[in-house]
Amino acid sequence: MTAVCFVPMSSTEAASYRAGAVDAYGLAPERRISPGGYPCRHCLAEIAAGEAYLTLAYRPFPTLQPYAETGPIFLHAEACPRYEATEVLPPALASPDYIMRGYGPDDRIVYGSGSVVPTEAIMVRAEALFDDPDIAYVHVRSARNNCYQCRIERLAPPAQSGTSR
Repeated sequence: MTAVCFVPMSSTEAASYRAGAVDAYGLAPERRISPGGYPCRHCLAEIAAGEAYLTLAYRPFPTLQPYAETGPIFLHAEACPRYEATEVLPPALASPDYIMRGYGPDDRIVYGSGSVVPTEAIMVRAEALFDDPDIAYVHVRSARNNCYQCRIERLAPPAQSGTSR
């Protein structure tokens, strides 16, 4: 069984958007007040009602290429602590189900890896996807709107200690 960890947007990237960096479409993030229930892609928690948030076009891929999907995401407008990449399902993943899709080291979709998964089965599905050596990472996306939520990676195995004889 492969251990997995949930990876949010980097703190550097979140800070740059909060400072006014343009999004994937070259536009400044839009600032609004949350009605509640919007997931922040940095802390992977809900943006509470009354809190300021940013909406921006996000492309969670290093370069432009045919599989580099872009879509809207939400981000706390004020600094928030980055979700620590752990084996714990992030609190922002509160919908009944999500799309999960595997990507290769070339950032292309690994065909046959995508499916809609009940939230309580995300960990099991991620572990199963990582049984395929062609899958480098997994995206979790909204099953209703296809919005990017977070990335899942293999957790590095612990270093072996001791000596061999």
